[in-house]
Amino acid sequence: MAERVRIREISNEEGNRLLRIIRRSSGSVVTWRRAQMVLLSAQAMDAPQIARVTFTSEDRVRDVIHNFNADGFDSLYPRYKGGRPPKFSPEQRREIKRITLARPTDRGLPFSTWSLAKLAEHLVEEGVVEDISHEGLRALLREEGVSFQRLKTFKASTDPDFEAKKDRVLELYEIADGKRAPGPEGPEAILCLDEFGPLNLQPHPGRQWACQGGRGEHRRRRRRATFTRPHGVRHLFAVYDLRRDRLYGHVKKRKRRGEFLEFCRYVRSLYPPKVRIAIVLDNFAPHLSTKNDTRVGEFAAENNIELAYVPFNASWLNRIEAQFTMIRRYISWRNRNACDRNLREVVNRANVA
Repeated sequence: MAERVRIREISNEEGNRLLRIIRRSSGSVVTWRRAQMVLLSAQAMDAPQIARVTFTSEDRVRDVIHNFNADGFDSLYPRYKGGRPPKFSPEQRREIKRITLARPTDRGLPFSTWSLAKLAEHLVEEGVVEDISHEGLRALLREEGVSFQRLKTFKASTDPDFEAKKDRVLELYEIADGKRAPGPEGPEAILCLDEFGPLNLQPHPGRQWACQGGRGEHRRRRRRATFTRPHGVRHLFAVYDLRRDRLYGHVKKRKRRGEFLEFCRYVRSLYPPKVRIAIVLDNFAPHLSTKNDTRVGEFAAENNIELAYVPFNASWLNRIEAQFTMIRRYISWRNRNACDRNLREVVNRANVA
């Protein structure tokens, strides 16, 4: 039997980068779909399951996983070919990119940041190229995906139990997928829980034909600004049943510990009391028990529930994140097609609950 295709072991930083890609509402759809496949594979889903979730073929999923294992994040971005042959060879381009991304101080130079002039001069001195203009260097770096950016910070997981928590979450996913027996006291229902929001109704400006600069006898039409939210915002509490492949949710005005426990009581009512439930969730403060408020831990112990927390800053392990991305894209698509009568009939039938 052939070995199951699976993504290589990824770091917490790579997992968060994948999560940022699928959460982004703009950008290439091809990149988004490939990142979604890779993230689902990192969450211990096999190729047939990923194909069903992403509405594609199993061979396509395997190709994406193989390409990511070989080329990393470069494989997520489509490479469109065409145009005249490049002026510099691929070896020269790789060397220029490698030097650009290195620190000048690591090469014994007395400055901390490359400018185009200093970088071009250094490339000629090192014999990488015979000559290159500043604008040509800028264009080459742009083609290689390198731009001059502001220095940013990052979050690395400081969880001392990172591997133990990650292994437990992946073990629960294998139980949900039927790849592992739950054991005598193991959970029978595996759920993923998180909050989505804040949600608010916010009008977006449209477009119109008008005179340039506002000149002319007809003034440009304006939309009244809505800076205040007199009715507040809303938050979606959602839980995803991995075996039933169903998403349950409640809309709340706030997402404090009281609202979280209220939603947990609803989730508990969906299953018989004897059925042990495991809930995968992040380390958001209302999800935790504290010295002054132990209600969450007491509720879980009294109601036959296991709370499986993902490691700090590793919410990419929660499978419900992909569902939130689909909700966000569906809402945007539905709002763009709100005038479609057939679509409104379908939405009204789905909103019976």
